[in-house]
Amino acid sequence: MQNLTALLAKKTELNEKQIQNILTLLDKGDTIPFIARYRKELTGGADDEQLRVFYDVYLSAKRLLERKEEILNILAEREQLDNKLEEAIKSAESMTALEDIYRPFKEKKNTRASIAIKQGLEPLANILQTAKLSKEEFMQKAKQFVRGEVADVAQALKGAQDIVAERYAEHPKERQVLRDMVLRHGVIEVKATKNFVENGSFKNYKLHSEKVAFIPSHRYLAIKRGEKEKELSVKISIDSERYLETLKRYKLKEWMKSSKELLFEAYRDGFKRLLYPSIEREVFALLKERADEVAIGVFGKNMKQLFMTPPVTGKVLLGVDPAFRTGCKLAVIDENGKYLDHAVIYPMPPKDEYEKSKEVVAKLVAKYNIQGAAIGNGTASNETQAFFAKLNSDGVNIPYSVVSEAGASVYSASAIASKEYPDLDVTIRGAISIAGRVRDPMATLVKIDPKSLGIGQYQHDVDQKLLERKLHEGVESIVNAVGVDVNSASASLLSFVAGIGAKVAENIVKHRESNGAFKSKKELLKVKGLGAKAYEQAAGFIRIRDGESIFDNTGIHPESYEVAEALVNYRDLSDTKKIAQELGVGEPTLKDIIKELAKPGFDPREELPAIPFKEGLTDINALKVGSIVSGVVRNIADFGAFVDIGLKNDGMIHISQMSQKRIAHPLEVLSVNQYLPHIEVIEIDRQKGKVGLSLANLC
Repeated sequence: MQNLTALLAKKTELNEKQIQNILTLLDKGDTIPFIARYRKELTGGADDEQLRVFYDVYLSAKRLLERKEEILNILAEREQLDNKLEEAIKSAESMTALEDIYRPFKEKKNTRASIAIKQGLEPLANILQTAKLSKEEFMQKAKQFVRGEVADVAQALKGAQDIVAERYAEHPKERQVLRDMVLRHGVIEVKATKNFVENGSFKNYKLHSEKVAFIPSHRYLAIKRGEKEKELSVKISIDSERYLETLKRYKLKEWMKSSKELLFEAYRDGFKRLLYPSIEREVFALLKERADEVAIGVFGKNMKQLFMTPPVTGKVLLGVDPAFRTGCKLAVIDENGKYLDHAVIYPMPPKDEYEKSKEVVAKLVAKYNIQGAAIGNGTASNETQAFFAKLNSDGVNIPYSVVSEAGASVYSASAIASKEYPDLDVTIRGAISIAGRVRDPMATLVKIDPKSLGIGQYQHDVDQKLLERKLHEGVESIVNAVGVDVNSASASLLSFVAGIGAKVAENIVKHRESNGAFKSKKELLKVKGLGAKAYEQAAGFIRIRDGESIFDNTGIHPESYEVAEALVNYRDLSDTKKIAQELGVGEPTLKDIIKELAKPGFDPREELPAIPFKEGLTDINALKVGSIVSGVVRNIADFGAFVDIGLKNDGMIHISQMSQKRIAHPLEVLSVNQYLPHIEVIEIDRQKGKVGLSLANLC
């Protein structure tokens, strides 16, 4: 524990006491959301995001210590471990440095050097490496090694050079010097292959070069995708001749005899055949790792913004899944998201049944008092919006909002959807999902694999296991930050509450269906499989709207109910330090209790701008450069944002058009589902249906 604590203290901004407390809590089975929210006194107030960063560092540090122990044991068993080597291993601060130290000691089977060693040429390699002999003297010495499998002097020399080449290529210092050089000065060179498609997805990379140190993650992932699809070839280049000249000056001393030319041949071979290809592979792997982290980070932030979109409460909504030939699928859901009815209309070609479609929608609006429609943004969305815009002008008042339908088809065919709506066609389930994205985005989208939500960039090119873990953590953080109504939440949503997995979530729903609504949080202990530890972790994030205690509709943990009750006796709550001491509770916890009591049932999404509804439609033919439009941000990438302005294709705001000030990333100024009331049109391609947009000119 002490070694781990010391290593973590070096790699984080936390002190050793905080680190020991966090590790103790984790060992007890406490979840990160629980630690962040209810153990602030022990963590120094570290929030959820900081704790997750800490946890990643913890896992990395733990792996490093375990690998050190493994290597020390291997070398000790082989009797290769001396004090200097042991100290070097124990002092290594990264896995790369550790593996560099261990590399020369790894058992090798069929390298050219290992074969030469088996042939007894290692002593000759030692002589070559000192370069104390003239070339003629060395060749005479080499004759002594012509025996067995070594047929002649040339083979003896080559074997000795192979051994020296491998020693040089595996030396930790040489590896680090070259690694640093490639990272600082290396250039990624991209060329088209014979399979390259002109004007295809990778047209910008037909002949491209860029410094390793500056290549952004999205560009690197695009290039690697092109390589994977065999349209591009990629390599890293450096000034090899300059490097070799420096190596010659550094390695070959003036006092060395003429055999040093033979020695340099070995170094040159070691560089070109072994060291550089190895470091190039390492740097490619490092760039991929960094690009994955950035892409997953952007994906996670987009997902958080999407999930945190405020719900539309108190309205009956119509979900619309657009289509041409198969018709628009309609689904009605009530104020609580309960499915009420469905229909199919054909207002567009090939049937063009406007009047009949109008009649169907009008009847649904009148019957259920529908107050808004959610239209999917897929195929035929633009035409469907035109239909609803015409309905509004014809007196059927139903304002609409366009939402991303990404993942709706995935959900509609899923086991979750089959269980929720066993008697409905998959297309109607999709319309229900679209309506739910307006009513309660978080509760609806949590049922869908995040990779299918159409946000982020290159999600299929990154490390899938890391993506899966990070997205699960992201959803877990969002769900627990908002809180979950245990009497209305689906099993999918409940499964992300701290301490509750999929099985227990299903048991909660079954218990609710069999026994009626929960009246207090403590009733959760009656649920099968939900023990004391799970209750401790989950209780604070559960909400009961009309429970026996007002505290059950807050984020106050049941362990603090007595403190909350005692606050009734205080008229002035400003001196939190004094009150905390009197009640025997930490001041951060007391402040959280006071905050929760001020707004029982508070939903943090309520502070964000609501989803906009509209009645009209944007026509690309009516647009001109300089037009001002409004829209909703659908997706954010490193290079810009895609905005739905009511056209078939989303408009594009490049990062350079987002602000008059220089920004590092679009997420600094925009968020997914953000409504932008004023955007300037700066470019129009009517043939391709593309529109370039700008915020910068309006700042």
